[in-house]
Amino acid sequence: MYARELITDEIPPLKTSDTGKRALEWMEEFRVSHLPIVNNVDFLGLISENDILDFNSADEPIGGHQLNLNKAFVYDYQHTYDVLKVMASLKLTLIPVLNNKEQYQGLIHLSSLLQHFAEMASIKESGGLLVLELNQHDYSLSEMARIVESNDARILSLYISSQTDSIKLEVTLKINRTDLSAIIQTFTRYNYTIKASFHQSEYVDDLKDRFDSFINYLNI
Repeated sequence: MYARELITDEIPPLKTSDTGKRALEWMEEFRVSHLPIVNNVDFLGLISENDILDFNSADEPIGGHQLNLNKAFVYDYQHTYDVLKVMASLKLTLIPVLNNKEQYQGLIHLSSLLQHFAEMASIKESGGLLVLELNQHDYSLSEMARIVESNDARILSLYISSQTDSIKLEVTLKINRTDLSAIIQTFTRYNYTIKASFHQSEYVDDLKDRFDSFINYLNI
């Protein structure tokens, strides 16, 4: 998915004629810590709550202050992985989106991005989680898929993590079964190290409920 597909117009950009007070009110209303400032279609930068608190008076127009604005943005043709990378590295709750002429198109809110990745990771799908530990040179997606499918199941999503100073990989599989006993036995027979498994429906329901609660909090 591309950045343009997650753009929302629910949060308006600020104009230079808007006051710091209005910016703070919108930040509180939309539960964000930054807002974009736009002149027609020209993106000027992101203003933060701290920037506004440094004003002598919040009733003054934003454009009347010398600001060192954060110029972070993504292009509308960039992949959502790039969007997540920028937002995570800069700890942003939203990111402006520009077209290839660098004209402001809208913004992406953190909750929309998280919702997108939750769908990609099949968080809301029923099933179990299996965490494997293996050497990097032993990684074979085709073999893991074959093991799972030999038990009449399928992999819904997969996540890989590793430490920079280690040759080990941690592979988390989301599988469309709540009972993983037979699948665990097969992986063990193939000499895989089972680091953890979560295959109770109560756990899956709790994970879904926690995610829904978090998204609702971001949208309040």
